Amino acid sequence: MVVLEFEKPLVEIQKKIDELKKISSESGMDLNKEIETFEKQANDYKKELYENLKPFQKLQIARHQERPNFLDYTKLICEDFIELHGDREGTDDRAIIGGLAKIDGKTVMLIGTQKGKSTKENLEYNFGMPQPQGYRKALRLFRHANKFHMPIVTLIDTPGAYPGINAEETGQGGAIAMNLREMAKLGVPSIAIITGEGCSGGALGLAVSNKVMMLEHAYYTVISPEGCASILWRDASKYPDAAEALKITAHDLTELGIVDEIIKEPVGGAHTCYSEMSENLKNAIVKSLKEFEGMSAEELRTQRYNKFRAMGKFIEQ
Repeated sequence: MVVLEFEKPLVEIQKKIDELKKISSESGMDLNKEIETFEKQANDYKKELYENLKPFQKLQIARHQERPNFLDYTKLICEDFIELHGDREGTDDRAIIGGLAKIDGKTVMLIGTQKGKSTKENLEYNFGMPQPQGYRKALRLFRHANKFHMPIVTLIDTPGAYPGINAEETGQGGAIAMNLREMAKLGVPSIAIITGEGCSGGALGLAVSNKVMMLEHAYYTVISPEGCASILWRDASKYPDAAEALKITAHDLTELGIVDEIIKEPVGGAHTCYSEMSENLKNAIVKSLKEFEGMSAEELRTQRYNKFRAMGKFIEQ
């Protein structure tokens, strides 16, 4: 298991607990009280640590290579999932996956960015960075859901849209802009959830929704902290300062009105318990879908429009 720098004290405490258990087992000494004391201290320290993480530490958890990805969630929250391939122009970008899903007995269009957990998988899914063809595939599925009156749920975990020359030549900016426009016009409920990284227009291209939620340790930002630090200070190593200034965390973005709700993660992050995280995610989706039941297409468009128009503050002089 990958251990992050700030988690190392926890590992040391766990080693001491394991040593005490080994001594107790081999010698027959009763060390249960000592072990219980250490375990309580470890649990208390762990809870306090993860409740007071700095933005750059949350960034590390959001990028954890063992964090659940889109396909992990489909297996755990869906009773059924049928993937729909291709953009109908000859390409099937694997960085965006979508299809018909049944969640708590309700049919939805489930779409998300997909990352890998190994080098082979990351090459297949392009490290979760969609090409224009991926956004066009998502757009096709949005329109399909709209035509057949199905709610849309998007799960977003991307460091951004792919910035390569080929992506620019095939219309990356235009593809994302088209998604922004068409998502705003949808006449069905749409819910977007940032499950890990939510970076730049690559994330926003799937997130113009009636409700936007974030996992507790995810982040959502216009530019990566490293990119921001490189521009402002000419030094990417200053990314912790940039992460603080950018207000990228779920807590900050909820206070600013960018995000509507925070979905609780297991102590230690989503990667520590897939089943608990999936249950929390599923409950949030089911609850949110019920909020929009009975709303007309025009009411949904108006609510979505007003939500995004209300973002941001300015001062007139």
